[in-house]
Amino acid sequence: MAGTATVLTDNSRLSRLDQGLHKIELLLALLSGLTVFGLMLLAVISVGGRNFFNQPLPGYVDWIQQAMPLIAFMGISYTQRNGGHVRMDMVVGALKGRPLYVAELITTTAMFLFIVLMVWGTWAHFQRSFDFAAPLWSRDSSMDISLPLWPAKLLAPVAFGVLTLRLALQIVGYGRAIATGTAHPVAVPLPLDMAAQAAMEAEHVSGKDD
Repeated sequence: MAGTATVLTDNSRLSRLDQGLHKIELLLALLSGLTVFGLMLLAVISVGGRNFFNQPLPGYVDWIQQAMPLIAFMGISYTQRNGGHVRMDMVVGALKGRPLYVAELITTTAMFLFIVLMVWGTWAHFQRSFDFAAPLWSRDSSMDISLPLWPAKLLAPVAFGVLTLRLALQIVGYGRAIATGTAHPVAVPLPLDMAAQAAMEAEHVSGKDD
């Protein structure tokens, strides 16, 4: 569905970095969507095999376990870039100009610090699972068909790392907006009014959005 914010671009270095990172975020979001589609196909194969051949897909639950980080984490930076995460914005939504940018800078900085801790924690969790000397480089595996779990555990720090870069760019964007007082900052999600949101929704359902 259409988002509730828009991101402006120009020829500045900050905007070029924003657009370059956005390409990576789009790729990760696409990967997440393809994973959902793949799990749907696996479900059809598993249910069909059980009903028609009395033989469900071996390790179906194990494959779901492997795919969950792809579904849960790969799209979070893309959503952050476009201002799509659910939040309580009754106060922030009433702010304009520098007060808005200050409020967004505070919340984005707090999120950045939290995600840095998440990168550290999830990377440590991956390291406990990964071992070059172990079979398939893994100290642990799934219960049914013994898939190594370290690839799934690696996806969390990778996704959070990309989100860390996104939040750092937004911190710079809000800081620059506060310093310059511009009404059109780049590389940060700008909230849309109800009329603009309705127009974007109409454009989206008509299939004309980019």
